[in-house]
Amino acid sequence: MAKTRTTLTLDEETLRAVKIRAARTGRGESEVMEEAIRQSLGIGFLKRQWAITGHLTEEQAMSIALEAQREVRAQKRSQG
Repeated sequence: MAKTRTTLTLDEETLRAVKIRAARTGRGESEVMEEAIRQSLGIGFLKRQWAITGHLTEEQAMSIALEAQREVRAQKRSQG
């Protein structure tokens, strides 16, 4: 998949955590941030759903994406 460069503004604590995770896992900071974003957006969930359901229309895919996003937000709210 093609990559696109972007700029993020992070607080120092978050950036420090990214750097520590990257150092501990031997991965780049960008890779660590992308993984965290993918998890937060439920992208792994979408891939599993796609494998189960096969070809989806754009509307069906968007519905699944929004549901995954709602689930992640609900989990975050319940954690504090």
